[in-house]
Amino acid sequence: MKFYSQMLGMRLVKKTVNQDDVTAYHLFYANGEARPGTDLTFFDWPAPREKRGTHSIIRTGLRVAGGSMPWWKERLTQAAAPPRHRHDRRPRHVGVRGPGRQRLALIDDGGRGEARAWAKSPVPAEHQIRGLGPITLSVPQLRSTDVILRDVMELRKVREYGHPETKDIVHVYEMGNGGPAAELHVAVQPGLPIAEQGAGAVHHVAFRTPDDAQYDAWAKKLADMKIPNSGKVHRYYFRSLYFREPNGILFEIATDGPGFATDEPMEKLGEKLALPPFLEPRRSEIEAGLKPL
Repeated sequence: MKFYSQMLGMRLVKKTVNQDDVTAYHLFYANGEARPGTDLTFFDWPAPREKRGTHSIIRTGLRVAGGSMPWWKERLTQAAAPPRHRHDRRPRHVGVRGPGRQRLALIDDGGRGEARAWAKSPVPAEHQIRGLGPITLSVPQLRSTDVILRDVMELRKVREYGHPETKDIVHVYEMGNGGPAAELHVAVQPGLPIAEQGAGAVHHVAFRTPDDAQYDAWAKKLADMKIPNSGKVHRYYFRSLYFREPNGILFEIATDGPGFATDEPMEKLGEKLALPPFLEPRRSEIEAGLKPL
């Protein structure tokens, strides 16, 4: 928790439990107003370290203002977590390793991001993380994933670049108006073993849909295309659909609302354990099974 709230300066906007396993916390970090598209989430499960490889999500981008890069480099260096510079022509990356060896990158948002600062952050408002940036997947072959991204998810392939470390080709897809907040990067890495989930790994990537009408349309589309999926799942704070692309990476389509302030005032988000109404009757049991944070 300290790394994300104190080092990166993100706000803990929801402290709840995994609804499928209430013995584990589900923690959400986001910007000052808990805006959709800014949240990075964690499950608190004891697990052996992940085995890295392909068929996996290999890096999570976090957007900052371009002029903030020197400030972040100095902050990370002083914290004995020296950054690694990377770039793909657009946008510029500074690689960061989080606790559990999570692979992160601070990314210049090119001035296209909104700044919704958190007043209590140890990071000055002008340097705070603005939201999620590009997510990078690793697959052994592109064709089947490309079909899902283009024909199902309606993303556009816009460019390619060489991976700065492995020299593999990375294919860049975008959605909506594009830009760092709306990109998915896919590295083709056929020589790697298949990854195994564990501590430090990314469980899934979520794609936003704005409202229930479009959420219903996505559910119908997946059914009509006979793509195996979870069916509609109501998480109280948002509604979800889950399915795996052909290389086994888990995708989620999630609504923007109702939002994290639906059961807590905005100024008090994340200060206590929040439970959706269907779990509230079990609060005593659930709290007894959780370790204090």
